Amino acid sequence: MNWHWASLADFLAMGGYGLYVWGSYGMLAIVLAAELWALRARRKALAQEIDE
Repeated sequence: MNWHWASLADFLAMGGYGLYVWGSYGMLAIVLAAELWALRARRKALAQEIDE
């Protein structure tokens, strides 16, 4: 396998676009976590409504 980066720092920098690439992954993780939290809250509210 041939690597295109000389070091881990080069990989993380992504040729100068690292901030955008890793920032995008970070935002994806935040939005996904928020969606999972919202689904859990809706499920809990529905379960409580059914129990009443």
